[in-house]
Amino acid sequence: MHRSRAYAVIIDVPERATSAAADFWSGLFGSPAWAVPGEPQFRSLRNAIPGLVTAIQSVDDTARYHLDIETDDVPAEVARLIALGATEVSTWLECHVLRAPGGHLLCVIPVHSDPEVFSAGARTWQ
Repeated sequence: MHRSRAYAVIIDVPERATSAAADFWSGLFGSPAWAVPGEPQFRSLRNAIPGLVTAIQSVDDTARYHLDIETDDVPAEVARLIALGATEVSTWLECHVLRAPGGHLLCVIPVHSDPEVFSAGARTWQ
């Protein structure tokens, strides 16, 4: 048995467009974009989407959106999503990048949120 929940909406932008994208999304949401300490590829948009972390990520690829799923058992959640039809694309540190049917990316990560927030919002899976 393990638990998981949607944790973050990530706006992936090509490296050359990071500053302009941060300004745009900051203005759209009315939320200042700030650098994430120790993770220079990210700009966080505090409280942009209530209940979810919202961030801009500089990538060496095309623009897209992806969803981060946090879990208390990464291997079990990856296996669950693969059984639902996802395919594994890559791993980076503790993050497993999957592609859902239809082509959308998602990342499965260890719990990042406050333990109380995770417990209140996570679903339990067999």
